[in-house]
Amino acid sequence: MPKNWSEKDERQYEHIKQSELERGESEERAEEIAARTVNKQRREEGRTAEPADAALTGSTKDG
Repeated sequence: MPKNWSEKDERQYEHIKQSELERGESEERAEEIAARTVNKQRREEGRTAEPADAALTGSTKDG
């Protein structure tokens, strides 16, 4: 678990990963989907250093 993830983030990750495995995704792909989903949620909640809109536009703070 990444050090900045809460227990809730870890539970969400495991739930999404399990759901993706049940849908037939490979272990690697299920982990990727789960991690991306949790990170997106964290971004949208403002719990990351990068603003949510910067991720959507591909912009950076450095310009």
